[in-house]
Amino acid sequence: MASEIPKTMSGVIISKNGGTEVLEYKTDLPVPQPKEGEVLVKNDYIGINYIDTYFRTGLYPAPHFPYTLGREGEGTLVSTGPNTPNAPKPGSRVAYMGQAAYAQYTTASAAQTIALPSEIPEAHGAAGLLQGLTALTLIREAHHVNRGDWVLVHAAAGGTGLWLVQLLKLVGAKTIATASTPEKRELAKKNGAEVVVGYGDEEVKKTVQESTNGKGVVAVFDGVGKTTFDLSMECVGRKGSMISFGNASGQPAPFTIARLSAKNVRLMRPTLFNFITTHEEFDHYGKELLDMMVKGNIDVRIHEIYPLKDVARAHQASLAPCITQIG
Repeated sequence: MASEIPKTMSGVIISKNGGTEVLEYKTDLPVPQPKEGEVLVKNDYIGINYIDTYFRTGLYPAPHFPYTLGREGEGTLVSTGPNTPNAPKPGSRVAYMGQAAYAQYTTASAAQTIALPSEIPEAHGAAGLLQGLTALTLIREAHHVNRGDWVLVHAAAGGTGLWLVQLLKLVGAKTIATASTPEKRELAKKNGAEVVVGYGDEEVKKTVQESTNGKGVVAVFDGVGKTTFDLSMECVGRKGSMISFGNASGQPAPFTIARLSAKNVRLMRPTLFNFITTHEEFDHYGKELLDMMVKGNIDVRIHEIYPLKDVARAHQASLAPCITQIG
């Protein structure tokens, strides 16, 4: 199979930070070679995520320019580098977490590549791996949620938000879900939210107090950031956890740590990749997630599928769950 690998490929790079105009579609990029501990994947689908826009705009600094965006993909494992004892076999259909996914071929760490069961529909690996693992590690590690816990999830009809609602339902938690429109609130309700509410501060606080008998929620999962941070701090209960995992509205303002002492609140700003650094961690959560996808009737939402050359359109589409197809 290695002899079939071309020398050049198509891909999307950025040479500077900016709007969608900095996304450059190229057809003469070199096909990467897998190094020690890496595999080479011929991509069929690539997931589009908010973190891609953070690197594009410069909110997160790119390690170098030109830089290829993209953090997850799905395709066929075509070759392996040295020392990859845990890698799926060449020819396997796989999903992976890594970098430089906006391309026909991507090298990924064998430790963060997983074979996809036949029960997982086409494109669901690329559409669900990053957001699904983000949601799963948030409720397992950022704050371990137990059956019967009341939890607040902001932007609950968005990509990671909708995953959170569904996984929280599977583990028996009770979710209060915020969303901006009646349609989005209905979507969150349909996917497992116990209570849905808009973004008005007083409305949210009242809903949390009524639902929890005045105790507040045991955890807030806040991917919105700047506009919801203070509200989240008011809604979390004594000895609860405030988990700020995203910046959709911008980064929260500087924070005085003494604010935590009023209710002995734990504050965390986690990233997925620090939860799944080792092969054992990735394999554990990857297999748990795929099992939930197969057995838990998870709604893996794909807003639209774009050709790779049109990836800018996906960035302009408010980052509803999108993927690009390689072909």
